[in-house]
Amino acid sequence: MAKGSYKLIAQNKKARHDYFIEETFEAGIVLHGTEVKSLRQGKCSLKESFIRIDNGEAFIYNMHISPYEQGNIFNKDPLRTRKLLLHQQQINKLLGAITIKGYTIVPLKIYLKGSLVKLEIAIAKGKKLYDKRQDIAKRDQRREAEKQFKIQNLY
Repeated sequence: MAKGSYKLIAQNKKARHDYFIEETFEAGIVLHGTEVKSLRQGKCSLKESFIRIDNGEAFIYNMHISPYEQGNIFNKDPLRTRKLLLHQQQINKLLGAITIKGYTIVPLKIYLKGSLVKLEIAIAKGKKLYDKRQDIAKRDQRREAEKQFKIQNLY
């Protein structure tokens, strides 16, 4: 694998739709063996997951990792709470950001970086309904412009 390359396992597409992403961080996750094997097969969902900071440690809740098929009694609960590995300085920055009204910490994507499983998290501010509509209108305009450009270049 080339330096800086990674293999995407799962992505939280809804996060970019529902939030303005302010700043991103890369965090490690404390996992057990069968969970890693299941992740390598791409069996993970970030849809309903969220991140909280308790006692100076970051945890991810509701991240679903399907049980490994060839696993046995060592398979863990698919929705168990998992600890995130971050530097204390990063945790303090996250804590400072979420004390501001409207800000939260959201998971964006989970990926393999070399042999390690990493999670990209972000400090995000919730979008209002009119912001979402504005984004949809911009996306539609861009698609229409690309379509027109394609038609022009064909003739």
